[in-house]
Amino acid sequence: MASTLSSIVSRLEILERSGPLDPTIEGLAYDSRAVGPGFLFFALPGLHDDGERYVAASIQAGAVAVIQRGPIEANSPGVAYLRVADPRLAMSPVADAFHGSPSRDLAVIGVTGTEGKSTTVYLIWQLLTLMGRRAGFFSTVMSDSGSGEVPNPEHQTTPEATAVQRMLASMRDSGYEFAVVEASSHGLSPRTSRLADVAFDVGVFMNVTHEHLEFHGSWEQYRHDKANLFRALDRFPHEKGPPGKKRSIPSFGVACADDPSSGFFRSATFKQVVSFSGKGAAGAGFRALSVSSDAKGSSFDFEEGSRRHEARIELPGAFNVDNTLAALATVSGITDIPVAELLPLLPRLRPVLGRMTAIDRGQPFEVIVDYAHTPSSFQTIFPPLRLRAKARIITVFGSAGERDTAKRPLQGAIAARYSDVVIITDEDPRGEDPMALCEEIAAGCGPKTRGLDLFLIPDRPGAIERAFSIAAPADIVLLLGKGHENSIIYADGPHNYDEIETACRALARLGYGDSP
Repeated sequence: MASTLSSIVSRLEILERSGPLDPTIEGLAYDSRAVGPGFLFFALPGLHDDGERYVAASIQAGAVAVIQRGPIEANSPGVAYLRVADPRLAMSPVADAFHGSPSRDLAVIGVTGTEGKSTTVYLIWQLLTLMGRRAGFFSTVMSDSGSGEVPNPEHQTTPEATAVQRMLASMRDSGYEFAVVEASSHGLSPRTSRLADVAFDVGVFMNVTHEHLEFHGSWEQYRHDKANLFRALDRFPHEKGPPGKKRSIPSFGVACADDPSSGFFRSATFKQVVSFSGKGAAGAGFRALSVSSDAKGSSFDFEEGSRRHEARIELPGAFNVDNTLAALATVSGITDIPVAELLPLLPRLRPVLGRMTAIDRGQPFEVIVDYAHTPSSFQTIFPPLRLRAKARIITVFGSAGERDTAKRPLQGAIAARYSDVVIITDEDPRGEDPMALCEEIAAGCGPKTRGLDLFLIPDRPGAIERAFSIAAPADIVLLLGKGHENSIIYADGPHNYDEIETACRALARLGYGDSP
């Protein structure tokens, strides 16, 4: 796809410009290593670096236009320079225009929440697909923008606006009807505007707890930024499709009635908001009653109004009942398919990789890999496991460096309360000292005794080996925080790492199964 520069920057307030007036733009990039011939390069200011240092490299790679924040001093022949107040905020409208506003042709569903976003996105996408609807999605874990499911290689839930609009355009061009988008608080924040030009039709709210305060500054701001998803429902038209083929898309919100912030999200939009409750809350439109969970999934009575049906999901973790209810409400509402027709599909739903993933190599103890990395996610997964545990729970986890520090002792306290043995290790220490970070988590572990039931082992593979070496028959070993991710980030950058593969190798060294 090619566009003229003037056509894709028409919504920007340009403070200064020089060079050719209207070069043809063949692509967009904010990383000089991704620039190709005819590209527009966004010189983004960053935490550790400044994109303006790489303008020359981008031009050498073929850039014909640059959007930057600083005064225009360079003047390479044939290159258009544009100065704006914030190049990062410029990316969304420019990318939207470059790709022809793809979200205006798709029924777009956004899912936000501290926990459950990736799974709920995946369940919505699966239900739509099982019903024969053509749908794409992107999430922390996976995406399908036209060529099937592929892993997300980044530690970024919502990618930058250039990638968001590119994937939506690929879905549109592949003939998809629906796009299911994991909408993070970072992506919804006006400080990044990654999702600012996405025309959402449905907003799904799962929960809001303690997370990302290093970015948002306060829990109130964090919640406010998440609610931008519901505010977006009132900003965009819901007549979608090309001229002459436009169709009306149902627009509504879906909110978890069990979360105290449900009312806050309801008040953020004028659209109807449908409620669901995994705890059987009175007044919720979709309720789960008599929930019974086991190691493989959950059975429950599904209630919608006066109608009640038996339901079963093969998704480990009682919390997946909430994710399933949200998916049912969303898919039923946007397709006008009665929920009763969707319920038989539930046992066919697949879990997300790294979300309560069981590893069975013939060892006499359970091994479970999960992405849980916040106090609220710990509080969600531990109680049901404690109830069904026949022996000890041994938990291996860490906390991300250069991120919310207040949650570290909270994680330690929750893990210590429910676990018999706690092993604290690296997650993504980034530029922080790994042992010092572990000590901050250990400060919350209360009565645990170092060397007996509390261990600080920054080397994550070593920590997992220690957990397996002390595990006895019927114990449960929880490996938390990495889930699906494919690297650990240290001061010198990402190091390749796969939690499931690492666990399998460690088990093989103990004589269980073959090395992967």
